[in-house]
Amino acid sequence: MDATRGPILFRCDGTSEHGWEPFYQCLSLAAALQRRRRGTNFLSYLDPLSLATVVNRGNNDWVPAERKIGDDGDLEATIAAARKMNAAAIVVAGEGYSADYLRELKKTGALVMVFDSTADIRFPADLVVNPLLFPTRKTYRVEPGCQLLLGTRFALCRGVFRRQRTIRATEPPMPFRALVAMGDDDLAGEALTRTQQLMEMPKVAKITISARTHHPRYDDMLTLADDSSGKVEIITETKELMTRLVRAHFALTSGDGWSPELCVVGIPQLILSQTKRHAGNGKKLDEDGVATYLGNAADVTFDQLREAVDLFHDDSMERKSMTRCARNTFDGRGPDRIVNGLEIMLHGPTRKRAASFAPTHGLKIAA
Repeated sequence: MDATRGPILFRCDGTSEHGWEPFYQCLSLAAALQRRRRGTNFLSYLDPLSLATVVNRGNNDWVPAERKIGDDGDLEATIAAARKMNAAAIVVAGEGYSADYLRELKKTGALVMVFDSTADIRFPADLVVNPLLFPTRKTYRVEPGCQLLLGTRFALCRGVFRRQRTIRATEPPMPFRALVAMGDDDLAGEALTRTQQLMEMPKVAKITISARTHHPRYDDMLTLADDSSGKVEIITETKELMTRLVRAHFALTSGDGWSPELCVVGIPQLILSQTKRHAGNGKKLDEDGVATYLGNAADVTFDQLREAVDLFHDDSMERKSMTRCARNTFDGRGPDRIVNGLEIMLHGPTRKRAASFAPTHGLKIAA
């Protein structure tokens, strides 16, 4: 097999301890790779295990990882999986890996690509992608030969958001509707807490919560929706999200990967961050005029949230200005640009030589 046309191996985990954002980032990129007829294989430690059906539903192959990224024995298992399938590239996303971890993966001859939004280490990888707007390029330390893909042009965006971009060309009519989309790592359960607060605001007529079924407070949100007399609803499926995106007047987010996706549609946002990297992204989105960053979720009071929501309700020009800036800043083609960059590097003469001379024997696998 030509190594440059081999499959892509995604090494990512999805757990309640470290969150599910890296896992869903890889799924977004895998969907774009499949449009280029690339095989996509996931080596993942998943909790809950039902997430495996999400991988398979996207026409990806999944192999369960016995250890989390960076744990003892994980590196050997990842290298063995890459060589077994003759992977053209290994995509690493998550926490726990080190520069030495990436350096050993490069020795397989496969291209090593990393999703990172922290810039905590020096990267010996071939390609580093930050789908958020923070940290900036100056923060990253890379070794010679490593390429950086950063900024608004490389923000990940799922197809459901791109398809609704044209439909929501103008703001929907009243009544005032809110979309609570606190992202894939809402470990503190802010979606439930903030929905309860929005229910007490008379100007908000309808609230839609977009959450995964493995959300830590999913059952509590179901109970809240049942007792809300129709004011609150919960959606978990993509086909349900499609119809709500074009009807929402604003969204409550955490500044994670969902924020750029909502910008593609043109939905104004109020951001309450829960992590350092999401706080940096939220501040940058505020500077660009596509959202309002209220601060860390733990520090934002009910009165502060109500004041921001009332401003959104009363100032239609503010909402329209945010919509215009958001749509002009993000076009939703980030995954395709990342794939283009990956393919260019895979088909370069240097990469072909590295793949042809990669060692294939002599690896000791830990028991």
